[in-house]
Amino acid sequence: MSERWELKVKRLSEAAVLPRRAHPHDAGLDLFALEPLLLSAGARASVPTGLAIELPPGHAGFVLPRSGLAAHHGITLVNAPGLIDPGYRGELRVLLLNTSEQSFTVNAGDRIAQLVVVVAELPAVIEVQSLADGDRGPAGFGSSGGFGAPADRQPAVGSP
Repeated sequence: MSERWELKVKRLSEAAVLPRRAHPHDAGLDLFALEPLLLSAGARASVPTGLAIELPPGHAGFVLPRSGLAAHHGITLVNAPGLIDPGYRGELRVLLLNTSEQSFTVNAGDRIAQLVVVVAELPAVIEVQSLADGDRGPAGFGSSGGFGAPADRQPAVGSP
């Protein structure tokens, strides 16, 4: 288990709700809408949280959809996951997308997304003339098999 540290959060509005976990060991911190919004069918909106955060160097924040909103209402994030770099100090905003055929009402104080903070490796980028062989060889995107193919036609793990 890693060393515990504190996430610094600044309210930009008195009405803002601080991020919190639904359960003590949850990885995600719930993010809450600052103000109400009617999200029309197929529409997207930038929803304010009224919060700013300070991530330490070497960390990143990922804003992720809530599975219940997606499953029950078709509400997801336009840019999932949304990336927050440690130098960003602006308001956290959630880019909601309504994929359903009905309008959806977001009320002030509704849980609209989750924030997960992770350690981010910062590798040096070097250009090379060749790369080591991988399990897939030159095959690329989508090379592990088709969607919906019967299990007996799916390649076994470790097979070409």
